[in-house]
Amino acid sequence: PKEPSGSLSTDSIKLKKEVATAFVKRQKRSSIYERYYEYYKNPMEQMHERCENYPPCDYLSDQIGFYSAYNRFFG
Repeated sequence: PKEPSGSLSTDSIKLKKEVATAFVKRQKRSSIYERYYEYYKNPMEQMHERCENYPPCDYLSDQIGFYSAYNRFFG
């Protein structure tokens, strides 16, 4: 049924279980090492994130390369 505003109500949206599982996948269990790498990033990845979060460094890294841009701002 449609609401007065013309949009569908949430009660009218139904999905079969098989269709819903295509959209939502369960996360598989991983080994201890995979969990470790999710929590602790390597230094190079931390440097990339630091540069990406600082707009002048991010822009310059597109122009002259990441390493040169990082050294100019944080080196």
